[in-house]
Amino acid sequence: MGTDTVRERAADGLAERRREQRGWYFYDWACSVYSTSVLTVFLGPYLTSVAKAAADADGFVHPLGIPLRAGSFFAYCVSASVILSIFVMPAAGAAADRTGRKKPLLAFAAYLGAAATAGMFFLDGDRYLLGGLLLIVANASLAVSMVLYNSYLPQIAPPEERDAVSSRGWAFGYAAGALVLVANLVLYTAHDSFGVSEAMAVRICLASAGIWWGAFTLIPLKRLRDRRTTSPGSSGTSGPSGTSRHGGWRQLAATVRDMRRQPLTLAFLLAYLVYNDGIQTVISQASVYGSEELGLDQSTLIVAVLLVQLLAVAGALGMGRLARTYGAKRTILGSLVAWTVTLAAGYFLPAGAPGWFFVLAAGIGLVLGGSQALSRSLFSHLVPPGKEAEYFSAYEMSDRGMSWLGPLLFGLTYQLTGSYRDAIISLVVFFVVGFLLLARVPVRRAVRDAGNPVPARI
Repeated sequence: MGTDTVRERAADGLAERRREQRGWYFYDWACSVYSTSVLTVFLGPYLTSVAKAAADADGFVHPLGIPLRAGSFFAYCVSASVILSIFVMPAAGAAADRTGRKKPLLAFAAYLGAAATAGMFFLDGDRYLLGGLLLIVANASLAVSMVLYNSYLPQIAPPEERDAVSSRGWAFGYAAGALVLVANLVLYTAHDSFGVSEAMAVRICLASAGIWWGAFTLIPLKRLRDRRTTSPGSSGTSGPSGTSRHGGWRQLAATVRDMRRQPLTLAFLLAYLVYNDGIQTVISQASVYGSEELGLDQSTLIVAVLLVQLLAVAGALGMGRLARTYGAKRTILGSLVAWTVTLAAGYFLPAGAPGWFFVLAAGIGLVLGGSQALSRSLFSHLVPPGKEAEYFSAYEMSDRGMSWLGPLLFGLTYQLTGSYRDAIISLVVFFVVGFLLLARVPVRRAVRDAGNPVPARI
């Protein structure tokens, strides 16, 4: 009878864990639509057009009295949102670890971002300042919510399940992004049939992403549960309790100090910070380049992003197979070469040629998923045992909190030259420097120094 009771409890525990995991997947399903439909496709070109409507005769807008080219406004707002995220993410993480109540903080960040996105429906005429403010709020809210969302993974999945659970979350996000983009494409291309203008169709697409984000966030909020920190007396240099005692910024500083004892791990993180900045900038600025420099319509951009979404899955799987043969480091280096070639090809794309833009989108999709997925898996080998949470907090900051130099460089290049072709080719520097920094990291020695077994291929 006792054995049966133990088995029943184990089965109940497994069922509860599976239910919580399925709820966790749905936050990626909820928020990925913002990244795909809003940030990647619609908002860049539309906000740029609104800024141009408000510009003076020389093409400048003047937020807070600062003269900016209308064409650079979107890029500057993306940079501002990322800088804000750097300040907010550590504070949110510290509060979550201190109180053990991640779910209310996740709800606040998610619904603030969803409300800001839904508010983009009112972005018309020359309201470029409203658009910039909503973009900054939505982007920063997404970054904070993802820190909280990702921090659930070690709690809802044992080590042997985390790869599969994490991958399913990514799959949910890609699927949602593609599904909503198809609906957006139908509305945008047939807006006359629906009795709305092109601008109104864009505003509906923007607002619907916010409604989708908020509606599906209800599922993880219902199924995820909070867990209290179990070791309040531990030191401030490791784990969640350290964060609770010292706060987000001090914990991050303590982690970086600890990384000095793992200089090769820190060297990889620096390389990742540089080339990931380039990746994130290409994602956020490609639609502006396509619409403003190449003269492509919104329908073409949506189809291109759909192509990226679909091929990113195939690229991740394909590069995973290459990594089994050549090792993760060599495969990532190869992807950085591919990124450089892709951007160089993008510089020479003829205007008004959607076919060639689709080829460019295919190239981006094939290297996008794999370069990011393999970077995360390679970093996991360089983390000392028992310090996973600390080190991945720094990794998350590098992924979401430091990607502001690329948009800034893109905006400054356009500001100085007035050419989006010059702006897009300027991003090559991130991939070249990232390649050189990663090539200098002896990953086998880095794995050994971290105290981990060295895989046959890495």
